Amino acid sequence: MSISKEAIAKCVLLSSTVLSAIVVLSIFVFMIILGLPVFLENAFISVWTGPWSPHEGLYGIRPMIAGTIWIALFGTLLSLPLSMGTAFVVAGLAGSRLKRLLNALVRFMTGIPTVIYGFFGIFLLVPFIRETIGGAGMSVLAASTILAVLISPTMILFFVDSLSAVPMSYVQAARALGANRIQQLLYVTLPGALRGMASGLVLALGRALGDTLVALMLAGNAVRSPQNLLDPARTLTAHIALVKAGDFNSLEFRSIFACGIALYILTTAAVVAVRVLENHRRAVP
Repeated sequence: MSISKEAIAKCVLLSSTVLSAIVVLSIFVFMIILGLPVFLENAFISVWTGPWSPHEGLYGIRPMIAGTIWIALFGTLLSLPLSMGTAFVVAGLAGSRLKRLLNALVRFMTGIPTVIYGFFGIFLLVPFIRETIGGAGMSVLAASTILAVLISPTMILFFVDSLSAVPMSYVQAARALGANRIQQLLYVTLPGALRGMASGLVLALGRALGDTLVALMLAGNAVRSPQNLLDPARTLTAHIALVKAGDFNSLEFRSIFACGIALYILTTAAVVAVRVLENHRRAVP
């Protein structure tokens, strides 16, 4: 009995999906097992809400969670209008020559090493913030601004692909009714591309949550919860990079796995939130 190519392809794709899920869950379980001593030695809630002071036996990661949320969310909010505006120009408002130029520029930006953005922030942005706005310079604002530039190519490429995927028949129908290019974009193309754009937003937010180098170089790495954009902060990923413990079994070292669990939870929460919004949008007539 011969097996069709479609059945083989379906089996391969299903196996890849299951394998990917197993790997993700295995990593999560691995972090739970290695981080378990921290939760056993400290109250479970205190690990998430307490301060970080290893010399006093306190291994709370609340300051790092707060720093991660501040920097990632503000960086994503800064990047969103920039990315949407560029995507609108590329997908519907620019001529063919400008479209090719912007596409090439955005793709070039995806290949720039993160450390280059970090050096730009240290030598230009940090002194500018310190001299014009105030504070130490290395702050949530500095890290978020550079992070916004870093994640914008990801968002732009997703936004452009989503806008371009809207059937041209919809656009032509709006044009036939007398809509100009702006109206076509806002009332026809954009609503049809929202689901794909939401996926791009989640991917960019995930990259912002997981970025290490920008936060390490520009956020100031102060182990306290920021109160405003000019305060220094430390993210979960920067904390993982900065923890130096010679003993693998020490609670200080094991705390980095609690940081990994927190990153998993934050990323999953972002994905679930977008999926809920998408389902709500489909349910509304």
